[in-house]
Parts: sequence; structure tokens; C-alpha cells
Amino acid sequence: MKKEKTSLNKISSALAGLGRAISWTLAVVVIVFILLFIYVNLPVKENTDDAKIGVTFSYIYAEQIGLDWKQAYLAMLSDLKIKHIRLPIYWDRVEGKEGSYDFSAIDWQLEQAQNAGAEIILVIGQKVPRWPECYVPKWVGEDPSNLDQVRLKEKLLAFEEVVINRYKDNHPEIVRWQVENEPFLNFGICSKVDTELLDSELVKVRELDPSRPIVVTDSGELSLWVNAAKRADVFGTTMYREVYSQKMGHWRYPIGPNFFKIKQLMIEIFADQENAIVIELQGEPWVAGWTIDAPVEVQLASMNAEILKENIEFAKKTGMNEIYIWGVEWWYYMKTVQNNPTLWETVKTVDIQNNAI
Repeated sequence: MKKEKTSLNKISSALAGLGRAISWTLAVVVIVFILLFIYVNLPVKENTDDAKIGVTFSYIYAEQIGLDWKQAYLAMLSDLKIKHIRLPIYWDRVEGKEGSYDFSAIDWQLEQAQNAGAEIILVIGQKVPRWPECYVPKWVGEDPSNLDQVRLKEKLLAFEEVVINRYKDNHPEIVRWQVENEPFLNFGICSKVDTELLDSELVKVRELDPSRPIVVTDSGELSLWVNAAKRADVFGTTMYREVYSQKMGHWRYPIGPNFFKIKQLMIEIFADQENAIVIELQGEPWVAGWTIDAPVEVQLASMNAEILKENIEFAKKTGMNEIYIWGVEWWYYMKTVQNNPTLWETVKTVDIQNNAI
């Protein structure tokens, strides 16, 4: 009997000790979380004032919102004097039929950029900027979210080889390739994340054009960055401060610039990556449904000149020295269709550094 009581006492004592250890561990975790939350929201005074400011331009999106996309592109170059541009190549537009290519839209944009002295990040892959994210031709598979991965790999690598060979020479305006867009983020009408396919793409691009750095991107708020950063010559993060979901409506991330500084430190330590840029800074509304279907006042409540300036200053405080803003097509839409040029004119006041990358 005494032995049984002794055993029970030992078990009780051990459980009590385990409970105390768990309590202390939880307390430490909570304290660390609180301290991190405080740190990431501490005010940051210093700015990267010499940050290069650029944009992403999507001719498909410009078409979708009713613009003459060439007119919008030329206005961006001549009026805003943008010198750093990210341009997506839409696979389904270029190779609508297998083996038949129409590069005319890309050729024209590159020619105009070269004439204006602008520099280009050219985005290739199945997943590139703008919804629905993945632009796989129908002849590869009807449903981009459920493709034969073997066939996809074969056809995608063949297409990328055609693209690289077309543009790697005699195009000094192209300064970097971006391979896929946020390839580790499950977002859009796309197949599941395929790391092996991404790695094959990166090998292919580096073999075909070893002279240009490769950008690999990831979500600013929803990822730790390490997987993308360790594969990149230059890592690119998105930066969205206000988002929308059907369940929660509009809400703002409770983070400051230090959040991104911590993550830069993480990829320096765990990915040996010191080249980080803001590849996609929020510069247009995030609303329920299609942007221009929302009332103008709703659009401007989500994004206006003041918010845009705040976002640019926020991005500069992260210490990253290149910032590509999202939404130039919408600014032009507001100026020309809605007769509201405030965002367009605001960008003219931004100190855009035009020195080469």
C-alpha cells in the first residue's frame, strides 16, 4: 500500500512539475510574442530616401478596365516618367496555339521602355501578376487548378526557353528575370505549389541566360520568405497594408516597418540573402468583387492619394531600396475615365530615383 502511495505521489509530483514547465513555457512564448508585437509596431524614423520607385504594368488588366493599354503605357513613361517597370508575359496570350507565338504586345512594351530609358523586370512562368494569377493555355489543360503536372512541366519549360532565347540578347532594357509570381503562396486559380517544377524553371533560366539576376517573390505578410529567398538572386516581397475577405471585410495588418526588417534579418541568416526589394506595394483598392464595379467613393476609401503616400513612406522605412507599386493602370483609369487625377498627380510628386539598377 505504501509503495502504491509513493508511486502515486511521484506521478502527481511529476505531473505538477510538467504542468509548471508548460505554464512557464507558455508564459515565455506569450511574453516573446508581446515583445515582438511591440517591436514591429515601434515608430521608424529613418527612410530609404534614395529608393528607386517603379511600377508593375499589366496590359491585360488595362484592357479589362476599359483602357487603351498602349495609351496608358505611353502616359506612364512620358508623364509619370517611370524608369523601373515590372512586365508580365502572359503565356496563354503569347502561345494561344501550341508552337504558334505572338510576342507583339511584349515587343512593343520593351521597345517603348528602351526608347524612354526605362529598365524592365520581365516576369515569366505559369503564374504571373494579376488575377486569376495563372495563365496556362487551354491546349495544355482546360482547368489551370487541375493540370497534368508532367505535361505542364514539359510545355512550360519549352515556352520559357523560347522566351529567354528571344530576349536575352539585344535587350539591355531587361535587367532581371522574375520566375513565377509568389510561387509558394496558394492563391489564385492555379495548380498546387510545385517546388520541383519551380526549381526546374530556375535551372533552365540560369542555363540559358547566366548574365541576368533572377527575382523570386513571396507574400510579405503570409510567408517566412526563406524558401523563395534561398532560390533567388534578388528576393521580392509583396506589401499589402489593407486587405479584404468575405468573412472579415476590410481590415489592416497590425504591423509596422520593423516587421519587414525582422524578416530581412531572417533571410540573411537562413537563406544567405541580402538583396531584398518590395516587388508589389499596394497602390490600388482592395474591395469586394471587381475593383471598378465598386462605387468610386468605395474605391477611394480603400486607396487614395494620402494612403498611397503613406504606403510609399512605409515601404521606404523597411530599408529596402527598390519599390514597385501596384495599380498604375487604375490611377490612369481614375484620371481618364472618372476625371479624378489625384493619384496620378500624386505619383509625380514622389521622388523617383532614375539611376540604373
